[in-house]
Amino acid sequence: MNTIGIKDVALRAGVSIATVSNVLNRPEKVARGTRQRVEDAIDVLGYVPNLAARQLSGSRGSMVGLVVFDVRNPFLTDIARGAEDLLHAEGRTVMLCNTDVLADKEERYLQLLAQQNAAGVLITPADLNSHWLEGLRARGLRVVLLDNAETYPDVCSVAVDDVAGADSAITHLLARGHERIAFITGPMHMRQSKDRLAGSRQALERAGRPAEVLRIVEAGAFTVDQGRRAGEQLLTASERVTAVFCANDLLALGVMQTAFRAKLRVPDDLAIVGYDDIHSAATAGVPLTSVHVGGYDLGKAAAELLLDEDRPGHTHRRLVFPPRLVERNST
Repeated sequence: MNTIGIKDVALRAGVSIATVSNVLNRPEKVARGTRQRVEDAIDVLGYVPNLAARQLSGSRGSMVGLVVFDVRNPFLTDIARGAEDLLHAEGRTVMLCNTDVLADKEERYLQLLAQQNAAGVLITPADLNSHWLEGLRARGLRVVLLDNAETYPDVCSVAVDDVAGADSAITHLLARGHERIAFITGPMHMRQSKDRLAGSRQALERAGRPAEVLRIVEAGAFTVDQGRRAGEQLLTASERVTAVFCANDLLALGVMQTAFRAKLRVPDDLAIVGYDDIHSAATAGVPLTSVHVGGYDLGKAAAELLLDEDRPGHTHRRLVFPPRLVERNST
């Protein structure tokens, strides 16, 4: 049986071999109509690109890796959709990778993406540091951080101003007279946890409240289950809090479930604020007050920054999106 090659695709589509190569490796450089003819020829002929040959040639593929810490998180799903919509329109494909905030798991995915000659990576790092960034560059991977990377000006990043968002949440609770507040977050080494704790403390300091007003609970992950466990921990404490600020909505929904099981009234007995403003926040048993951030727009912006790396005159940029508090019945 004869093997279908790139020459056969070029002949059927009526284009040069170089054009077919561009469609496979740099589709953004090919006019939409021409690209469609080549893709139709590939489909009709059943042509399968030789990945090994493309790797040896050093050409960069059309795949973009989206590496996040929990694909179950609706906010990260919104980011993924925003990135995928823009990249698909540019002829790119997206490989979604879930790390569970495990450095070893993240490393395996990054190694795979490098082996596949991925066009780049959009990533929420398990542990952001200079050595880690140098390792990505050594692999030849372009990268855009989904992280508030203010100390890394030599890489593009997209994030939300989590300090300001947390500040608005705690300020909101203080304005309603709460003096015993809990802050529940996921792993404390993550940038999101650090920034949201800093914003909480900033609000307390500005209001002249002592730091002891805030009780910090570190959960194992940003999930509903971990929120339930954190809620149980708070409700069995000797001194009850009257309000809870959670570093994401899944944690907040878990706390709310625990409160309901304990026959507590929300917000009369316990006020709850979340973060991210996912779709289910507004439809919870008691609609959840939450800090809104635009995950879809953030994902699109990250993808655009990655594509911009190939354009003349590209400069690294750090885009920080402003959050806003959405008040609902839970407070």
